[in-house]
Amino acid sequence: QVQLVESGGGLVQAGGSLRLSCEASERAFSKLHIGWFRQAPTEEREFVAASSWSRDINDVADSVKGRFTISRDNAKNTVYLQMNNLQPEDTAVYYCAAKGGMHTTVVTSYPYWGQGTQVTVSS
Repeated sequence: QVQLVESGGGLVQAGGSLRLSCEASERAFSKLHIGWFRQAPTEEREFVAASSWSRDINDVADSVKGRFTISRDNAKNTVYLQMNNLQPEDTAVYYCAAKGGMHTTVVTSYPYWGQGTQVTVSS
Protein backbone atom coordinates (compact mmCIF):
# COMPACT_ATOMS: atom_id res chain seq x y z
CA GLN A 1 0.00 0.00 0.00
CA VAL A 2 1.01 3.61 -0.48
CA GLN A 3 2.02 5.53 2.62
CA LEU A 4 2.39 9.30 2.52
CA VAL A 5 4.01 11.61 5.03
CA GLU A 6 3.67 15.39 4.84
CA SER A 7 6.03 17.83 6.47
CA GLY A 8 6.97 21.48 6.32
CA GLY A 9 3.89 23.12 7.79
CA GLY A 10 4.04 25.80 10.42
CA LEU A 11 3.15 29.32 11.41
CA VAL A 12 4.14 32.17 9.13
CA GLN A 13 3.23 35.79 8.64
CA ALA A 14 1.35 37.01 5.60
CA GLY A 15 3.70 37.33 2.66
CA GLY A 16 5.94 34.58 3.91
CA SER A 17 6.79 31.27 2.30
CA LEU A 18 6.75 27.60 3.18
CA ARG A 19 7.70 24.47 1.31
CA LEU A 20 5.69 21.38 2.03
CA SER A 21 7.06 17.93 1.35
CA CYS A 22 5.22 14.71 0.67
CA GLU A 23 7.30 11.58 0.89
CA ALA A 24 5.88 8.30 -0.33
CA SER A 25 7.02 4.87 0.79
CA GLU A 26 6.36 3.35 -2.59
CA ARG A 27 8.73 1.85 -5.13
CA ALA A 28 6.41 2.80 -7.97
CA PHE A 29 6.31 6.44 -6.91
CA SER A 30 7.04 7.64 -10.43
CA LYS A 31 3.81 6.02 -11.61
CA LEU A 32 1.62 7.79 -9.06
CA HIS A 33 -0.27 11.01 -9.48
CA ILE A 34 0.25 13.23 -6.45
CA GLY A 35 -2.15 15.92 -5.35
CA TRP A 36 -2.16 18.56 -2.67
CA PHE A 37 -5.44 19.43 -0.99
CA ARG A 38 -6.31 21.63 1.92
CA GLN A 39 -9.09 21.91 4.42
CA ALA A 40 -9.78 24.93 6.56
CA PRO A 41 -11.76 24.56 9.80
CA THR A 42 -15.42 23.82 9.08
CA GLU A 43 -14.75 23.99 5.32
CA GLU A 44 -14.74 21.36 2.61
CA ARG A 45 -11.49 19.87 1.44
CA GLU A 46 -10.38 21.59 -1.74
CA PHE A 47 -7.90 20.98 -4.50
CA VAL A 48 -4.65 22.93 -4.42
CA ALA A 49 -2.26 21.36 -6.90
CA ALA A 50 -1.52 18.07 -8.61
CA SER A 51 1.35 16.52 -10.50
CA SER A 52 0.88 14.17 -13.44
CA TRP A 53 3.68 11.64 -13.75
CA SER A 54 2.73 10.55 -17.24
CA ARG A 55 3.10 13.88 -19.01
CA ASP A 56 4.87 16.06 -16.45
CA ILE A 57 1.86 18.34 -16.32
CA ASN A 58 1.20 20.27 -13.14
CA ASP A 59 -2.19 21.70 -12.26
CA VAL A 60 -2.64 24.50 -9.77
CA ALA A 61 -5.90 25.84 -8.41
CA ASP A 62 -6.88 29.33 -9.49
CA SER A 63 -6.91 30.48 -5.88
CA VAL A 64 -3.17 29.84 -5.53
CA LYS A 65 -1.96 30.21 -9.11
CA GLY A 66 1.08 32.43 -9.32
CA ARG A 67 1.92 31.80 -5.68
CA PHE A 68 2.11 28.02 -5.31
CA THR A 69 4.09 25.59 -7.42
CA ILE A 70 4.22 21.81 -7.32
CA SER A 71 7.24 19.73 -8.21
CA ARG A 72 8.42 16.19 -7.73
CA ASP A 73 11.68 14.37 -7.26
CA ASN A 74 11.18 10.74 -8.19
CA ALA A 75 14.63 9.79 -6.95
CA LYS A 76 13.58 10.88 -3.45
CA ASN A 77 9.98 9.66 -3.71
CA THR A 78 8.97 13.19 -2.79
CA VAL A 79 6.60 15.83 -4.07
CA TYR A 80 6.94 19.43 -2.99
CA LEU A 81 4.52 22.29 -2.71
CA GLN A 82 6.29 25.63 -2.71
CA MET A 83 4.00 28.25 -1.22
CA ASN A 84 4.94 31.89 -1.64
CA ASN A 85 3.19 35.08 -0.62
CA LEU A 86 1.04 33.21 1.85
CA GLN A 87 -2.15 34.87 2.98
CA PRO A 88 -4.40 34.29 5.99
CA GLU A 89 -6.96 32.61 3.75
CA ASP A 90 -4.36 29.94 3.00
CA THR A 91 -4.59 28.75 6.59
CA ALA A 92 -5.62 25.11 6.53
CA VAL A 93 -4.49 21.57 7.04
CA TYR A 94 -2.67 20.56 3.89
CA TYR A 95 -2.91 16.97 2.73
CA CYS A 96 -0.85 15.01 0.29
CA ALA A 97 -2.75 12.42 -1.71
CA ALA A 98 -1.89 9.84 -4.33
CA LYS A 99 -3.60 7.76 -6.94
CA GLY A 100 -2.80 5.52 -9.84
CA GLY A 101 -4.46 5.45 -13.21
CA MET A 102 -5.71 8.67 -14.72
CA HIS A 103 -4.61 12.07 -13.52
CA THR A 104 -7.39 14.12 -11.94
CA THR A 105 -7.87 17.06 -9.60
CA VAL A 106 -10.97 15.59 -7.98
CA VAL A 107 -10.55 15.06 -4.26
CA THR A 108 -12.78 11.99 -4.11
CA SER A 109 -10.72 10.17 -6.73
CA TYR A 110 -7.61 9.93 -4.54
CA PRO A 111 -7.52 6.76 -2.44
CA TYR A 112 -4.27 7.36 -0.55
CA TRP A 113 -3.88 10.20 1.92
CA GLY A 114 -1.31 11.49 4.34
CA GLN A 115 -2.06 12.68 7.85
CA GLY A 116 -1.89 16.34 6.94
CA THR A 117 0.29 19.22 8.04
CA GLN A 118 -1.00 22.45 9.54
CA VAL A 119 -0.27 25.73 7.80
CA THR A 120 -1.23 28.85 9.70
CA VAL A 121 -0.78 32.30 8.21
CA SER A 122 -1.12 35.31 10.48
CA SER A 123 -2.05 38.76 9.25
